[in-house]
Amino acid sequence: MNPATALATVLVDELVRGGMADAVLAPGSRSAPLALALEEAERSGRLRLHVRIDERSASFLALGLAKRTGRPVALVCTSGTAAANFHPAVIEASESGVPLLVLTADRPPELRGTGANQTIDQVKLYGSAVRWTCEVGTPEERPGMVAYWRSMAGRAYAASLAPDAGPVHLNVAFREPLIPNGDESWCEPLDGASEGGPWTRVRAGVPGTALRVPATRRGVLVVGDGAANVKRYVAAASMAGWPVLSEPIGNGRYGDNAMSSYHFLLGSQEFVERHQPEVVVTLGKPGLSKPLLAMLRRAEQHIVVSPSLSRWPDPVRSATQVVQEVEIPVLSGDDDGWLKSWKAADLAAAAAVDRVLDEGEEVTEPRLARDLAASVPGGSLLMASASMPVRDLDQTMRPRRGLRIMANRGASGIDGLVSTAMGMALGHSGRSYALLGDLAFLHDQNGLITGPTETLPDLALVVVNNDGGGIFSLLPQASMRGPFERVFGTPHQVELAHIAAAHGIPYKRLESASGLGRALAGEGLRIIEARTDRELNAALHVRMRQAAHEAVKSAL
Repeated sequence: MNPATALATVLVDELVRGGMADAVLAPGSRSAPLALALEEAERSGRLRLHVRIDERSASFLALGLAKRTGRPVALVCTSGTAAANFHPAVIEASESGVPLLVLTADRPPELRGTGANQTIDQVKLYGSAVRWTCEVGTPEERPGMVAYWRSMAGRAYAASLAPDAGPVHLNVAFREPLIPNGDESWCEPLDGASEGGPWTRVRAGVPGTALRVPATRRGVLVVGDGAANVKRYVAAASMAGWPVLSEPIGNGRYGDNAMSSYHFLLGSQEFVERHQPEVVVTLGKPGLSKPLLAMLRRAEQHIVVSPSLSRWPDPVRSATQVVQEVEIPVLSGDDDGWLKSWKAADLAAAAAVDRVLDEGEEVTEPRLARDLAASVPGGSLLMASASMPVRDLDQTMRPRRGLRIMANRGASGIDGLVSTAMGMALGHSGRSYALLGDLAFLHDQNGLITGPTETLPDLALVVVNNDGGGIFSLLPQASMRGPFERVFGTPHQVELAHIAAAHGIPYKRLESASGLGRALAGEGLRIIEARTDRELNAALHVRMRQAAHEAVKSAL
């Protein structure tokens, strides 16, 4: 057996033994040993292999799979700029705490720095964006290599997981020949552990003692992206009488204590002055609402709950304590009105916003987000673009159960969102939906390219088409009327129906707000376009805010 085939066979086998169930491949020549080993593992029923011709699309597909399943996914490419195209997804995985196993094939050391074809410096290519990086070394037929390869694969798998989950990079150099030569002999057994498990078993340490939060009724639980143990802490906050301020992607917006209009409440000076919390407990990474971040900045006690005590989210640097676990105590006696006041203001603001949204049948972005989150069936997955769609959900989504909401908010990039949504859908066991902006959709058109033998997800891509970057119309740049359209608005005038037709994907256009249910009907991969106007959308957001603030004043 040639060394390239031996290394690839052992590496894939050990990752599968560790628990890897999915791999994504962007084909190339130098990665042939890994491609063949992965294909063989799929034929034997040990994993699912997904093939994409575009490295960026492949990387975000893997990201979506890993984020939804919580299990490390292998991402494989050839040498050169192919590996560089993984970088945006690696950054997103790092910032979101998503376990990725990035396997980049490389030329051997003797070809580096010589001008040899498709050869770049791939050592530590992703810098600090990976939890661990390893230059695997060119395989050689000599005793001891199998133990090295298997223990290294086990360490890579473990390093990608909690308590500090994220991407791991293995740079794998291969010399030719790159395909099997028919000789199965090797200088030592290639087998793994005899019982079929991993070569090295890595066990998590014993959790630390939970911090007991000071007993108070005037507390708030904030749930952001990537939060862990959400149900446990939402239940504890509810028993303690605390309002729960959960971003949609925190997946804690359900139950009687969930505040769906906190963005507007915390934007009201009158409300803020009367509702200063004594303690705020934060799970995950908040960042959708500036008024919420302002509340964190003012907090007297801000306790951040983080699995990692070396990397924790604190975007406004207000954390007074960072812990792995907390205990929220329950006080006996009557409620002092803290929660009741929050609820009354939240209901008033939500009703005011709903009245503005329901004034007509025109398709608008905030109403589309609200109605989509409310109407999809239980057990569904909803992926949202990191820019306006997820913010529209944050401001308009009403509390509900049975919906999993996800987004790439680690680095909040526009990269690879179609592929991410497809990866999430492939890893989800129910119906899947994605709410994307037109620029995000166009940025990853290649994510729609699949081979005839590839499995397609049951995924409705709902694309808000406002002919450009809608979020900029809500920012100070909108006042710069001269250069605005060219350098911020960036109109594209692309017909999305033509893109759908080019890929053979079913397409519908949402003609009215009340027609959403009919437009969503169907199965498989499909595209629903919702056309909106950027200037009208900006005006609608102003009306929503004004109506909510007036309602809050009346409720106080």
